Amino acid sequence: MEASAPRFGVAPLARTLLPAFSLALVLAAIATLNPFAISYMGFNLMLNLAIPIILATMAQLFVITGNDLDLSIGSFIGFVCCVAATWLTTDPLLGAGILLGSIIVYALLGALIHWRNLPSIVVTLGMSFVWQGLAVLVLPDPGGAAPEWLMTLMGFQPYFIPFPILAAIVVAAVTHFLLMGTSYGAILRASGGNAAAVARAGWSLLRIKMALFALAGLFGALSGLALIGITTSGDANIGSGYTLLAIAGVILGGGEFVGGRVSPIGAVMGALTLSLASSSLLTFMQVPPDWQVAANGAILIIVLAARALINRRKA
Repeated sequence: MEASAPRFGVAPLARTLLPAFSLALVLAAIATLNPFAISYMGFNLMLNLAIPIILATMAQLFVITGNDLDLSIGSFIGFVCCVAATWLTTDPLLGAGILLGSIIVYALLGALIHWRNLPSIVVTLGMSFVWQGLAVLVLPDPGGAAPEWLMTLMGFQPYFIPFPILAAIVVAAVTHFLLMGTSYGAILRASGGNAAAVARAGWSLLRIKMALFALAGLFGALSGLALIGITTSGDANIGSGYTLLAIAGVILGGGEFVGGRVSPIGAVMGALTLSLASSSLLTFMQVPPDWQVAANGAILIIVLAARALINRRKA
């Protein structure tokens, strides 16, 4: 199967190391501009919102694994934040049930896309308006309060290693083991690389698609919970920027839109790179806020250009 076939040579190695090189380059630039930022407290401040971005990136990674794209993950994260700031606080059982139901809805979206052979971009774009509307119904105005246990968890301060870095390591290890270290993970990746071969081997493409979207819903819900634990209050529009950040994180991490080729560890590095570049680095460079979005796009274009050059040399 194409997705699990080993690839050797200088070009694949360069593609693998590119996310780490990008992250190291951003860290080196920050250390040059502000050496005091490279510290325990500095990383806690710079990576304050990194955990939700990492989890959103993982959600997008599972969808991209199956050659699909989720344009609703940002709106879904906003919906989760609104549920967590209201029902999860006042009625935990009801709130947990709603979040579980939303993950099931994600799985059913995967089934719909497979059954009707619909473009995932169209379906998820439509769902983004649904999640946005539901979020506004749950919490019409910004407010509410995060559960105490969630704020305590996101405020955890371990010794020696900043919590965002520790969380990034855990997420990378779990998702890498799930996709790269298990036989079913190989099947999930192979469904994006050679779906016909997977079907001939007796695996249900419908169940695979549902599993990928269910995992996306799970990590999207975790992203929303982490975000509300940090911000402490809800807002229907709070996740609006996470859709593009999640896609960029996967691509920066070496993922591709086709072929089931993804890298969980690389995606985590890509999310960390975006978190640092979009806030700390541009701030230290005194880039005006109005230009920071464009600067983020420029960083993504540079990395993609480097990957294209590597692919050309491979060919």
